[in-house]
Amino acid sequence: MSLGIFSVIAVGLADAYFLGQVSGAALAAVGFIYPVITAVTSLSIGLSAGANAALSQFVGAGETDEDTQRLGIHAIGLGALFSMIIAILIWLIYPMLFASLGASGKVAQEVAAYMPLWALSFPFLVIMMITNSVFRAHGDGTTAPAIMILAAFFGIALNPVFIFGWGPLPEMGTAGAALSTLVGRVVAMIAALWIAWRRGLLGYCGNILAGAYKSASRILAVGVPASLSNAINPAGMALVTAAVATVGDDAVAGFGAAGRIQSILLVPLMALSAGIGPVVGQNWGAEETGRAQSATGWALSVSLAYGAVIGLALFLFATPIAGLLAAGEGDLEYAAQYLRIVGLTMFGYGFVVIANAAMNARDKAIWSMSLSLGRIFVVYLPLAWVGVSLFGYFGIVSAAALANVLGAAAAVYALHCTGLLQVKVPDFIKVKKEKAA
Repeated sequence: MSLGIFSVIAVGLADAYFLGQVSGAALAAVGFIYPVITAVTSLSIGLSAGANAALSQFVGAGETDEDTQRLGIHAIGLGALFSMIIAILIWLIYPMLFASLGASGKVAQEVAAYMPLWALSFPFLVIMMITNSVFRAHGDGTTAPAIMILAAFFGIALNPVFIFGWGPLPEMGTAGAALSTLVGRVVAMIAALWIAWRRGLLGYCGNILAGAYKSASRILAVGVPASLSNAINPAGMALVTAAVATVGDDAVAGFGAAGRIQSILLVPLMALSAGIGPVVGQNWGAEETGRAQSATGWALSVSLAYGAVIGLALFLFATPIAGLLAAGEGDLEYAAQYLRIVGLTMFGYGFVVIANAAMNARDKAIWSMSLSLGRIFVVYLPLAWVGVSLFGYFGIVSAAALANVLGAAAAVYALHCTGLLQVKVPDFIKVKKEKAA
């Protein structure tokens, strides 16, 4: 899954690299487009989380192959329906949406060249992701990332072909980047469905609509809160960036550079959260709660160990690492300060995403949504604005670090309350409680 997620990030980097050679307007359009499509893509992540929770519990409970196949087809059909509705809405409103965000002139023209083709590709992305959740729900941890890498391969390889126009193909510019993404998603979706059908994970299962309402209810019960959980972070970060903007342009540039580095370093933790979902779902469905608890505890331990290594590396080498993406001395200093301080608490974000995935698989999506909502809007955002008014940029960095630490504590508490983690109480606390009683 780490390789799969890296490949998705690589597509965005490739788009920015090639479009940067087209024009400044094309590159500026990328800055407007990617936050929006990231938020929209969170909807597909939520639906795939709902499908994974329902399917993995079916597999763990030993349901018949026919019932499991039918549930998978219901999940794909539900995803196709919702994604087509969303794609049509995006196609209708994107001119007004990007105009409200400040895109105008040539930048707006570049956005208009990209978004219709991207909207067309969105249903293929959603169907591919839900089919990938079918693989993961059955315990297959390699096919899903292979499908993601396949989509990325075509998306990147075709980028210069369509953008600059090779051979008989015309130069398409920004539209070419969107077209390469569309082709990659279509190819990957077809491959995913074909493999799932060949392996018997999807197939003919009698009355295809039998239990469709119940299936949709199970999937949406997790999918809707999970979608909101995924959308909370980019929305909150946009509001935090507004606080950073009060410090100055160098601070915004440094904060953005640090964020890009952080997103790469967080990939293994995101991949770990993708892995914990089917493990918890299968074992919970099989009523093996002890195994689900031990798997969750193990995942948190890995997050803590990885966070310690990354935190130490960033503390010692923050400046040269920040220099990889920072453009000048001013933003380099801001980026390094963020990485040096927040890097020590990166394990906390890992705790949050692992807990969210585990609780989604346990059908406790409201808990995961509350955890994400609390971390951003109760802790990070208010403290960032208070911090910047009192201490400047250092106040924002401190707020990010504190949000990670408190998020980790809240994640452990939520996992304990939902039965996914056994928290051992120290003996001296037990003694004090007994004396008090």
